[in-house]
Amino acid sequence: MRGGEKVIEALCRMFPQADIYTHVADPSKLSATLTKHKIIETRVGRLPLARIMYQKYLPLMPRALEELDLTGYDLVISSEAGPAKGVIAPPDARHLCYCHSPMRYLWDQYHVYRNGAGLITRMAMPLLAHSLRQWDVTSAARVDGFVANSNHVANRIQKYWRRDADVVAPPVAVDDFAPVPKSDLGDFYLWAGELAPYKRPDLAVEAFKRMDKPFVVIGGPDETVKKLQQIAGPKTKFLGKAPFAVLKEHMAKCKALIFPGEEDFGIVPVEVMASGRPVIAYGRGGILDSVVENQTGVFFREQSIDALMDAVERFEASGLDAVDPQVCVDRARCFDENAFREGVYASLAKLY
Repeated sequence: MRGGEKVIEALCRMFPQADIYTHVADPSKLSATLTKHKIIETRVGRLPLARIMYQKYLPLMPRALEELDLTGYDLVISSEAGPAKGVIAPPDARHLCYCHSPMRYLWDQYHVYRNGAGLITRMAMPLLAHSLRQWDVTSAARVDGFVANSNHVANRIQKYWRRDADVVAPPVAVDDFAPVPKSDLGDFYLWAGELAPYKRPDLAVEAFKRMDKPFVVIGGPDETVKKLQQIAGPKTKFLGKAPFAVLKEHMAKCKALIFPGEEDFGIVPVEVMASGRPVIAYGRGGILDSVVENQTGVFFREQSIDALMDAVERFEASGLDAVDPQVCVDRARCFDENAFREGVYASLAKLY
């Protein structure tokens, strides 16, 4: 389950009588927590092939949101990574937006997304992006209060929407993870999570080939695994999309998690710390909120192979590979669901 869905689940536990509005919902993929709630789709959900290509309907989403009738609600909480905050709340209602990120394909990552898109999308983006940006900024004024999932995102909210935001990290199921005895620790480093290009798995695989150190990669998709296998060294092992039990075991036994991408927050590093293990990460983005440098991890400041190799060397020289697991676990507990709940309630209290 992705971070945004975990946030929705946590909000549903906080507000068990809440209704859920969304553009598209696939009942077969919803958790038991979500299926207990009434779910209403916007008009986008009734369009052809909406469940498998809903992203293509982005230009229609603003109007679909504004057509929702929210009469009778006194509180609206939107979970924003796409255009969710644009709903029109009743006059006496409060609207709190929990923002995972302003739409990156409209703002800071616009050229990255456009350059990587197909021909038709690449041609359409300049025609659509300007009006979508205008709507994005205008709709931000409808929100009574913003909560960002990290300081990194709060800065982006201020830059693009000129709004201040509280910071409340997304909930992490830290109790699902636990350290293992020191005698059970392995000698490998770990990659865990989606092998998306922006996460820079290529950088990690190449670095560990050059260092000739054991490296385990858990994650997909399979096409990316095949590409990475072609550049990997003999001590790199690919497990694909492994079951949770396998993932959990490797998180608890690894020397450290390798995290070379820039994320808005990054749940996997917190899960690894909950497993008692430290993190070696690129020192930008939401990771600066979770990992404490030289206590629960090591940062490298340049997103390059040499910088990652240097960070691994510094990590091993520092003795952090023998860190007290409880130090990592205690840090991870700062991001459990109780912390999320308290943060959201505190932000809501400011609206009344």
